[in-house]
Parts: sequence; structure tokens; C-alpha cells
Amino acid sequence: MKDIAKELGVSVATVSRALKNSPRISQDRRDMIKAYAREHNFFPNIIAENLRNSKLRPIKNIGVIVPQLTHFYFSSVLSGIEEEALAHGYNIMVAQSNEQYEREVKICRAFYENKVCGIIVSQAKDTMKYDHFQNLIDHGMPLIFYDRICTGIDASRVVVDDYMGAYNAVAHLIETGCRRIAFYGSAFNLEISKNRFNGYKDALLKHGIPYDESLTRLCDNRHDAELITPEILDTENGPDAFFAVNDDTAIGILYSAKRMGFRVPQDISICGFTNGERAVACDPMLTTVEQRGVRVGEEAANILIGKVEGHIPLEKVERRIVRTRLVLRGTTR
Repeated sequence: MKDIAKELGVSVATVSRALKNSPRISQDRRDMIKAYAREHNFFPNIIAENLRNSKLRPIKNIGVIVPQLTHFYFSSVLSGIEEEALAHGYNIMVAQSNEQYEREVKICRAFYENKVCGIIVSQAKDTMKYDHFQNLIDHGMPLIFYDRICTGIDASRVVVDDYMGAYNAVAHLIETGCRRIAFYGSAFNLEISKNRFNGYKDALLKHGIPYDESLTRLCDNRHDAELITPEILDTENGPDAFFAVNDDTAIGILYSAKRMGFRVPQDISICGFTNGERAVACDPMLTTVEQRGVRVGEEAANILIGKVEGHIPLEKVERRIVRTRLVLRGTTR
């Protein structure tokens, strides 16, 4: 604010009042000061303001950004965050990016301006630029990633052991007699996609099965799985098993395979990744990797609250891994 005041030839108090939309400052001057602040990417220091007001008005609101609330995994993470937050006297403010970068940027700004004490986020699928995250960190805002982490930002994160979860699932498929195992995954700009693909590929190589690129598809939802699966199953040397990046995709594979007359698991084995409610609502019930979303949420909230309350230094980067487990059901032999 001192820089703005010096540049525009006004007092710091005038700048402060204008940014707070005080009627004591004329509309023209308010507009001029706000425009200058926007052009120079100015934000008030939220941490400093929180500290000034903490004795009178503690800020105990946590911002949570979810890619899509309809997914069981993200809703279970949210449940874990909320339980941990409430146990420590915090409230949560939730917004979904709907997998859109521009929306994610706006949410980050809105949370900052609404004075949350920190933000917990899983990045959108199409996020390729990370300035909005770095700006939060640069302005002293505690930022915790979960599930989809941003490797270009040095921030705390909570993830599941995606690599080992995928490795163990594919190893199980191989050990039960499968040899041509298809992989359905998300775009590789997401770290979780790369880790699950590497777990899949290494399990094949460890068991002496060459990786076949023709069995890999970019597919991470039920709709696309139902479109793609008939094509891949109709080939002369098609797969005898599928490993999918999430349960919805696996259920799409299951539906298509049964519709085509394949028996599951006698002809085709299928394994998903999540262990949501839908995994036990299909026939046969789905073998899947359990992600333990509630635990992920609890860990993320625990780190954030630790940073806000000073138990964990703000500059310390926490990296926590939640272990997965393979849940065997009827879609594998």
C-alpha cells in the first residue's frame, strides 16, 4: 500500500480506505486506486491482517477446492477435511473447479479475498499454469495439495501410494492368469496418472510380460469406457483383463463386456481404483484399489491447521502418503 500511495501521490490511509470501498473516499479516486492495484497484481497481506485481528476476530475458515463433487473419492476427502476441521473449531468453505483452470483461478482469488486462513486443493485436469497457486504462497497463504498435486509448486501435499496401488492390482491380475492387460488412464499432465501408469507397466515387466502400447487408452470416465471398450474387445488379440484409473471407468468396461457376451471374470477380469459405493452396486461386485479418501482429507486438514496455529512452520513442506489396499471382489478370478 505504501508503494501504491507513493506512485499515486496519496496517503497510505487513502489507499487502505479505497481498497475497502470506504465512502470517505470519492468514487473516482477509489476506482483509480483499485485499477492501479489490479494492474500491479496487488493483494492485501491476509496473514498480517489475520494476525492483527486474531485477538478480536479469529479467522477459522478453510477454503477447499474440489474438482468435482459428484465423485465419491472427492466427497470422501471432503468429509475427512470437515471432520478434522470441526474437531479443531474450524469451518470449511467449499467450491468445485469443475475441472476448469479459469474457474480454479477465480476460486483461489475469491478465497483469498474472503480471508480464509488457508486453502486445500486438488488441481483441475486442464490446469497447466500454476501462477495462481504460487501467488497464494508468495502472499503467505498456507496451501495444501491433495490427490492431484502440482509438481511445479513447492507446497505441502497428501497423496495415496498410487504407484504401489496400481502395481499390486496388476500383479494380482497376472497372478490369476491374465496376460494381456489393458490400461485405461487419465492425461499424463496429472502426477497420479503417471504414477498409476508406471505401477501398471512395472508390474508387467516384473512378471516378464512386455508392455504393449496398443492396450493403453486415454479414458477416465464411464461414458468413454463404454464407447472404447467394444472396439478393443473386438480385436483378434484383445485383452483378457483391464486395469482402470477409477471405479466409474471400470464399471463402464464391465457393462460393455457383459453386453458383448463376455463372462466376468471367466473371460475378462476387471480392476478399478477408488472403492466407492458403486463398486458394490454392480454385478459382479468390483475388485478395486481402496484410496481411503477420508484419511487423505484428515491429513490435509491436519497439516493446514498445524501451519495456521504455528505447530508446523509455514515454510516447511509436508509430504504425507496414505497407503492403499487391494479389495478383491467378483470381477477378478
